[in-house]
Amino acid sequence: MPLHVASRRRTALHRDFPDAWILDVTSRAPQPWVQLSPFYPHGGIPVPGHTDRTAQSVEGVWQALKVFTSEQEDFTKLEITAMKGIKRTVRRLGPPLGHRFDGRLLDYEEARRLIYLPTYRWMLDHRATDLVAELRELSAERTVVLLDYTTNADVADLSTPLSHAALIAQQIQAP
Repeated sequence: MPLHVASRRRTALHRDFPDAWILDVTSRAPQPWVQLSPFYPHGGIPVPGHTDRTAQSVEGVWQALKVFTSEQEDFTKLEITAMKGIKRTVRRLGPPLGHRFDGRLLDYEEARRLIYLPTYRWMLDHRATDLVAELRELSAERTVVLLDYTTNADVADLSTPLSHAALIAQQIQAP
């Protein structure tokens, strides 16, 4: 059966996907699906480029390694378990210069490839294996729609944030 990714803000989901399982996988989702959110504090997540560090959440890794003109990495983001107060915003700090990885500054696409993708996939493989297996079973029975705030599945498309729901769909559809 098909597996789709749709915006959480989209209206008429039930009309567009009749008889589908519609599952929110954002930080506002109910249990157990909230555990697929990058903000969820699984703990023990390795930090790429920093072999001596682990994080509570995928988003904690992404935010901790951001470098701004006025502020370097913020490793306190690695320890946040509340799913709030993790983001480091452009509004407050200005545009990011990149992400720190093995002592060098990565551009946005490179950071997605070397930091975000491996970290999120590690979380799926080591902290959410049961949920991934359940989604695989559900999608074999009927259409599944995963809700996220963005639907961008293209790592190279830097115009919008990458959709973690799209990464889940790719993981489930991979042979």
